[in-house]
Amino acid sequence: MRIVLLGATGFLGHHLLPQLSAAGHECTALTRYRPGCRDLAVLPRVTVRQVKTWDAETLSSLFEGADAVVNMVGILNEKGRKGEGFRKVHVELLENVIAACKAAGVRRVVHVSAVGAGQGESFYLKSKGEAERLLKSDQDIDATIVQPSVIFGRGDDFFNRFAALLKAMPMLPLACPDARMQPVWAGDVAELLATALDDPDTIGETLVAVGPHEYRLQELVEFAADAAGLKRRVVRLPDWMARFQASVMDFVPGKPFPSDNYLSLQTPNTSEKNSLWRFGIQPSSIETVVPAYLRQGEHQRRLDKCRRWIHR
Repeated sequence: MRIVLLGATGFLGHHLLPQLSAAGHECTALTRYRPGCRDLAVLPRVTVRQVKTWDAETLSSLFEGADAVVNMVGILNEKGRKGEGFRKVHVELLENVIAACKAAGVRRVVHVSAVGAGQGESFYLKSKGEAERLLKSDQDIDATIVQPSVIFGRGDDFFNRFAALLKAMPMLPLACPDARMQPVWAGDVAELLATALDDPDTIGETLVAVGPHEYRLQELVEFAADAAGLKRRVVRLPDWMARFQASVMDFVPGKPFPSDNYLSLQTPNTSEKNSLWRFGIQPSSIETVVPAYLRQGEHQRRLDKCRRWIHR
């Protein structure tokens, strides 16, 4: 199968592309910055193409001859505060993808969304829901939607971010400590995506990918501290303080915890349904995966510190 992938050079794509390559698929990974993808470019049957614009005309030329398109593009924070950034990435880009698929004669699309899409008040979840409705309403596209919970794995932006914060602070003030999540390993999500591509019975379906256990956010942060070998106190912020913190973070470069993140955490990131089991994929737990890469990260940090001391 010839597959074109958008967002393939990101975190999830680094888990999916090796699986597709090993299965014998011809893959074209589209990226805005090709020099940062050398590790993917050396995979058999994988071509990395740098794309400056994501308009429908450009995409249609890249989709020519493809059997399927996988869209993994997504953001957690936007530029601005009114939802335009989320809509541009999650909805308007998908509109271009659909138009390009029609122009190139490609019907098969696998789209990565999120658990809770269309629920709650956050612009993030609203834009994810709008994108899903767009796909489901188009009769010319054979779509499968995959909704993962928070994705973890080596190089993730969840446990690694909390571990970095915990290393830098003697105690961590935590907003929304009771927010519910069901983290899922990136390797399991990638396997589900690869399986869906090969299974026409998944056309028209929404597949949910969650981990084997549900946690409160505080439990996950405390687990990250323990896995990284850190003894830190996690301080629960009351809701009014969490709201205030988020409103301030809206104006901080990088937006570490903006208002939209706060709103997203009001919607449980969990599901009683788990499509992983349906396809014989046993969900990996955080306990079996996370400690290895967090401890390795701490070990590497100490080695780097020693090297800097030696070469002073």
